[in-house]
Amino acid sequence: MIYLKTFKVSDNNIKCNNIYPYNIFKNKEPDIFVFENITVLYGNNGSGKSTILNIIAHKLDLKGKERNNPKLDGVSSSYFDEFVQNCKYELGINEYEKKISFIPKNSRYIKSEEILYEIRKIQQDNILEEGYVSNLVRNKKMSVKEAKENLNSEYGKVQIERFKFAQEKYSNGETTLQILEDSIEPDNIYLLDEPEVSLSPQNQVILANKINDMARFLGIQFIISTHSPFMLAILNAKIYDLDDKYYSVKNWSDLDNVRFFYNFFKEHENDFK
Repeated sequence: MIYLKTFKVSDNNIKCNNIYPYNIFKNKEPDIFVFENITVLYGNNGSGKSTILNIIAHKLDLKGKERNNPKLDGVSSSYFDEFVQNCKYELGINEYEKKISFIPKNSRYIKSEEILYEIRKIQQDNILEEGYVSNLVRNKKMSVKEAKENLNSEYGKVQIERFKFAQEKYSNGETTLQILEDSIEPDNIYLLDEPEVSLSPQNQVILANKINDMARFLGIQFIISTHSPFMLAILNAKIYDLDDKYYSVKNWSDLDNVRFFYNFFKEHENDFK
């Protein structure tokens, strides 16, 4: 399902284009993004992958959007909000060939920092209980009082012990996969910022295949930022190269980062014989 069909970043200019986020697009001429079921924003560090995801999240008012109003001379500026306001988008068409009128309410922007934060929470005994109560309030719609009573029950104590066992049992990579699976629901759009963080190459391949399946069978649209050659190779995705001046669409094997890996291993090919 394609909920977001197109997105165009603001082409408005300001006197000083070194101010965020205008500086991200300085000397760039991006055309309109046309999204598929899975679309990848590829680029090296500093290319603006995360910034574009956050701009989209703000324009669509998605959960997880991150405030980014820089301070100039100690005063919070409105440049980011003004930039977002001047961006434009078009929604897609549903399975009945009718125009989609709204973004599903549980759609979300999931940042790599958020995933790492969740991992740290799982790995700290002293906040397991706080996380347990918060989860009941957020997902089970309990009051804080009801959640704390649940925590102090025999059931709650068993759950806390299970969490403690899990933090010893699972690696960061396995925890990342579990967090993503728990966070993603059918029939929504998800913006994923470098979801491969902390994953081994094998787990990156597993994650990419899971994303392919969720897009195909669960009616989910993904817009993903990554420069992982494993994710780029496995995802059934349209890939925009943000290192290119025009943000051109490219094959994964033509991307600079992938070519670097290819040339590196070709150079050391004899080590594998």
